[in-house]
Amino acid sequence: MPPRPIRLPSLDALLAFDAVARAGSFEAAAAELALTASAVAKRVAGLEERLDQPLFLRQPPKGLSLTPAGHEYLPQVRQALALLQAMPLHQRASPQRERLRVSSTPTFARQLLVPALPGFAAAYPHVELELTLSVPLLAEGDAGADVEIRHGAVPDDLAADQVLLRDQLTPLASPALLARHAPLHAPANLLALPLLRTPLQPWAPWLRAAGLSDTPEPDEGPRLVDLGLVLAAALAGQGVALARLSLARHELAEDRLIQPFALTVPAERHYGLLVHRLSPAAEAFAAWLHGHCRVLEAENSSAAA
Repeated sequence: MPPRPIRLPSLDALLAFDAVARAGSFEAAAAELALTASAVAKRVAGLEERLDQPLFLRQPPKGLSLTPAGHEYLPQVRQALALLQAMPLHQRASPQRERLRVSSTPTFARQLLVPALPGFAAAYPHVELELTLSVPLLAEGDAGADVEIRHGAVPDDLAADQVLLRDQLTPLASPALLARHAPLHAPANLLALPLLRTPLQPWAPWLRAAGLSDTPEPDEGPRLVDLGLVLAAALAGQGVALARLSLARHELAEDRLIQPFALTVPAERHYGLLVHRLSPAAEAFAAWLHGHCRVLEAENSSAAA
């Protein structure tokens, strides 16, 4: 008669049996193996079915205890697992994931960083990036961040080599708002429309370049303490935003915002990158983000030309 085929259990089932025997419960073994308790229980039950005998006594509420067969089987399993773990090919280190915590101003994160993150993840799959938001006006950042994206003046808040993006400012409005008013033939016509206001970006630089130096800052309507809120208000037709071309690039491309005049002025405050804890992941992120922002800056120059 031909020999009966050997019915070897799966390695996953043996690992589950060993973990449960060591931890004393399915729940504790599940935490160790990064599985659910029910998945561990199914693996052990499958092993018991293959061996045709129980390995554990289920004794609620006391938990689990090894049967005599389990006591006999456990050292054999551990010896086999130790032999497998000792093989040189099984000892090759898996790629280490490096954690990087990034703090960013809200609008930069939503409009520029998050849409581009798939490119960073593809280039650096070993970096586990965690993104948190800061409060620019209150100068409140994330004290635990490895790198910080900051909005500030050069040189007071940023050094020249930390600058990510030198932006261009121009008025932007929704098609619905423009349709409710007379055509804008000259910059002075803009004063008939509500101008959105924020302490983060006064209108004075653009008004001065447009020959409207005597025009005061707008003093009506909500005071929006976030550049993203200014864009949201413009998209809702509530007024004209003095916006950065980089932040509104998608809205402009989709014609959800209109640039009524070609006139742009350089922003006086810039986005910059500060590295608080130097590491390979921080260096990789800094190089990638500077490269991404150079592309955006080139697009801004083309749009402003």
